[in-house]
Amino acid sequence: MKTELRKGWTTGACATAAAKAAFVALHNGAFPDPVTIRLPQGLTPAFPLARAEMVGGAATAGVLKDAGDDPDVTHGAMVLATVEAGAAGTGIIFRAGPGIGTVTLPGLPLPPGEPAINPGPRAQIIANLTGAAAELGVAADAVVTISIPGGEALAEKTLNGRLGIKGGLSILGTTGVVLPYSCAAWVHSIHRGIDVARALGLGHLAATTGKTSEALARRDLHLPDQALIDMGDMAGAVLKYLRSHPVPRLTLVGGFAKLAKLAAGEMDLHSRASQVDVAFLAGLLADIGAGVETTAAARECTSAGQVLALAGDLPLGDMVVRRAREAALAVLAGGTEVHVIAIDRAGHVVGRG
Repeated sequence: MKTELRKGWTTGACATAAAKAAFVALHNGAFPDPVTIRLPQGLTPAFPLARAEMVGGAATAGVLKDAGDDPDVTHGAMVLATVEAGAAGTGIIFRAGPGIGTVTLPGLPLPPGEPAINPGPRAQIIANLTGAAAELGVAADAVVTISIPGGEALAEKTLNGRLGIKGGLSILGTTGVVLPYSCAAWVHSIHRGIDVARALGLGHLAATTGKTSEALARRDLHLPDQALIDMGDMAGAVLKYLRSHPVPRLTLVGGFAKLAKLAAGEMDLHSRASQVDVAFLAGLLADIGAGVETTAAARECTSAGQVLALAGDLPLGDMVVRRAREAALAVLAGGTEVHVIAIDRAGHVVGRG
């Protein structure tokens, strides 16, 4: 019996809740617990506080990040907001506390030097603090410092370093809601990686499916880190974004099985979304001269690797690469030169084109 996966809350929603609780406490001396916020789509979730304290002229509130059933690296992290009164007429000013990164490269939605608190969460915090200020009869002038204890170590598990976000995590989230296994943070990183590469004037990007394929791309293509896009299973996220944000040249490097899925027209290469079509591979074998017995054996295989082994000296890898390139070009709709490299589990090239 299938159970519906539980949704969660973004770091942006948690930061908003913590900031509102601290702002209210700064002005009336009491932390609302739980604290209710309004999200862009009209949801009004309430968050219990894991920390609440007044020190001098500042109020600090903390919310534990609950990503629901999504395998989010920040699940369980403490998101802190410290709020101090701002000068009259200055509005909401954002600062990065411990564990929050700072933007250092062009191409991101924020200029270099700014705290890595994305525009969506900033808008949520501003809207909720402005609403709270109106209810309290005070001005919405405040300095908001967001922190995540241990954030710098957690950031090492993300692509922030490659994006030029130094010193910690980013505060993310457009809607405030985490949909389980939507891979929204990964897609966000892919898009921002492309933005940074374009802003740096890099004309050749390599999108890879994993560490082995990235190592090959780094070794054979001699590209800088910012040109390497960790697409994982999200081929569609790369190709669809490049369609509207083109670069002159793209090389796709990946495992044979994943590229076989792309060759068959799949854009999400994860096993939960697509399976290797052995009948499709058997058909390709027939096209390149395999005999009836080999083709029939291929149809009985349970993995792409088994079909590749059956191919022997026949150029099945090159055929898969060619079809994967055609699938990529169909999504890109012109403007980008595409090359594809397929590797086996040992990292050896089995197709190139």
